[in-house]
Amino acid sequence: MEKNIPYKTYLEESEMPKQWYNVRADMKNKPAPLLNPATLKPMTAEELGVVFCDELVQQELNTTDAYIDIPEEIRDFYKMYRPSPLVRAYCLEKALGTPAKIYYKFEGNNTSGSHKLNSAIAQAYYAKKQGLKGVTTETGAGQWGTALSMACAYFGLDCKVFMVKVSYEQKPFRREVMRTYGASVTPSPSETTNVGRKILAEHPGTTGSLGCAISEAVEVAVSSEGYRYVLGSVLNQVLLHQSVIGLESKAAFDKLGVKPDIIIGCAGGGSNLGGLISPFMGEKLRGEADYRIIAVEPASCPSFTRGKYAYDFCDTGMVCPLAKMYTLGSGFIPSANHAGGLRYHGMSSTLSQLYDDKLMEAVSVEQTKVFEAAQQFARIEGILPAPESSHAIRVAIDEALKCKETGEEKTILFGLTGTGYFDMVAYQKFNDGEMSDYIPTDDDLAKGFAGLPKVDL
Repeated sequence: MEKNIPYKTYLEESEMPKQWYNVRADMKNKPAPLLNPATLKPMTAEELGVVFCDELVQQELNTTDAYIDIPEEIRDFYKMYRPSPLVRAYCLEKALGTPAKIYYKFEGNNTSGSHKLNSAIAQAYYAKKQGLKGVTTETGAGQWGTALSMACAYFGLDCKVFMVKVSYEQKPFRREVMRTYGASVTPSPSETTNVGRKILAEHPGTTGSLGCAISEAVEVAVSSEGYRYVLGSVLNQVLLHQSVIGLESKAAFDKLGVKPDIIIGCAGGGSNLGGLISPFMGEKLRGEADYRIIAVEPASCPSFTRGKYAYDFCDTGMVCPLAKMYTLGSGFIPSANHAGGLRYHGMSSTLSQLYDDKLMEAVSVEQTKVFEAAQQFARIEGILPAPESSHAIRVAIDEALKCKETGEEKTILFGLTGTGYFDMVAYQKFNDGEMSDYIPTDDDLAKGFAGLPKVDL
């Protein structure tokens, strides 16, 4: 072990961030605004307030304040599991024989098992503060639904979750954790909503998508008095809350006197990636430092690497605002891969703008290669990673092996978003040799692109 560099670096409780960082404040090219699908005009706070909590609407629209105070009640909850550790992967470095230094920020050390709790508790707090009865949401693999059910139980709110059908069936224990915390969980698409019935009629036997589940959750929220809809990724407000990941990571590196060269995060809708990179990207935007930032997505749902940068519906039912993002089309139904949290058809508007400005790069990886990396990491580092997190592990290993070839001593940081103990069906498929890779053809993608709305601004 290197002198003075510990395996794990913990910040003191007093060093935990007291403010979230809003990267949009430092962006020269701001993310394009959400549009009203009926008028194609930017959504107003009043219009968004029908769907979202009032304070969250203000955070969603704020592009000027670099730092926003974290309420004391939320910081008190964070103290149950934060600050989370920055871990030096010495064993992995040794096994790879690489001169690279590999670090990961571990977000799986809370009962929900993932980083999603950072935003769930914030959104539940604002819903409670507004005097609401409850909230509705969607979930893919179940990490967000689990985190939100915990947060709602803490504040005494009702929680209605629409879970993508394939994940509902693949991950029954994740579903039961949500129910244990008091949430109702419905497989999506379902017969309980108008949009769900419409989707089922048009796509009989569909395994569902996050876009479908969002449509159902929004329909229930706007038709139920005292409810609002909350989202676990994509939105600016979520990336804001998740900035605690990056802020803690940067503070820990500063404490060690170390600077990462490469920062890697898995990318589905953008919550983990945006949260991890935000303060580093802020330095890059201000010209204070430079970093190579890599987004990793599934080859089966390649929003960044094969999508189009265009205005699109955020949901399959086309009831939500239009967002300008890298998208595969709201009608795109991804294959039933085992990284359910990375199956969204689009990407955060903030991250999409940064990617379009070439401030970050993106790669896609096949499912079997991801699970090879997950198994290798589990055996060497002793943590069973979530399939989503393992996309970042795959590319971190690949970059470390490139350093082995070149002899470069790069410092690599990746986000370990959570644990995979509720993903054992996926690991069983991999271990039994039954897991396959699916990469959509150009014709498959063309069908999704054909449904993009015509927006001429």
